[in-house]
Amino acid sequence: MTPLPYNEVTLDRAGARRADEAWVASARTRSRVLAFWRDGCLTADGRPVSFDGDPAVFLGLDGDTAVFAADLSDLAEPDALALAGADAVRDVRQLFGAVGPAEAAVLAYARGMLHWHRNQRFCGACGDATEPRHGGHQLVCRGCEKPLFPRIEPAVIMLVTSADGSRCLLGRHRGAAQDAYSTLAGFVEVGESLEDAVRRELAEEAGVTVTSVRYQASQAWPFPSGLMVGFRAVAASSAVAVDEDELIEACWFTRSAVRDLIGRHRAAGRERRDSIESYLVSTWLDEE
Repeated sequence: MTPLPYNEVTLDRAGARRADEAWVASARTRSRVLAFWRDGCLTADGRPVSFDGDPAVFLGLDGDTAVFAADLSDLAEPDALALAGADAVRDVRQLFGAVGPAEAAVLAYARGMLHWHRNQRFCGACGDATEPRHGGHQLVCRGCEKPLFPRIEPAVIMLVTSADGSRCLLGRHRGAAQDAYSTLAGFVEVGESLEDAVRRELAEEAGVTVTSVRYQASQAWPFPSGLMVGFRAVAASSAVAVDEDELIEACWFTRSAVRDLIGRHRAAGRERRDSIESYLVSTWLDEE
């Protein structure tokens, strides 16, 4: 299977070496530094800039070049742009397609790491400030010395089919456009398996029970810190009862209806091909 978007980080993360502060310091002398501002990538002429300032997080090695990421969020936006020699702040997902898959994966990786740094400045146990270690892959409390690691929030996303496989269930979330149907998803709760999360989310949001749950693929999703785990589920019946909280509608679609829906989304500029949702749906469409 072709790697899903944002999964193809080809850098050598050098996990065994980044704990050596001297080695990380020497790597900075032969580095490329990606610059970000409040989760957005700083770009010039539509391309990520190579920043010449002090980096925050070591991402990995691209051959002999060390790749770092720097967060300029403490500056006002115009000052950050001027310092980095950039002309715009772009969302990483907006850059998908304009850059290659490997570069898109690195940008998403950088975004997720910097988001964690910006939101873990203080220890949750004692409240003291934290400082980076291991090239930024660990933060340590200056007070109680508690080590802190990047937080990853697992979520399940699932394509539900009818028993004969001829239809799939898509939902429309509150606030979405009239025809903006999508697969269902939700975060995994404490003490819950991935499969149980699928069953619970479907029951809570759509009133659907399933007879089987089967793993399909997973996708790095650092927006800001997710891991999307994709499943195929088979419904026990066609009965649907939406919660009217997150979902306002859930409908069964044939393959031809889904293709028509995708065509309308594409024409309206709403198609997002960087999500695992696209893989789950296209895999089912190809089974016809």
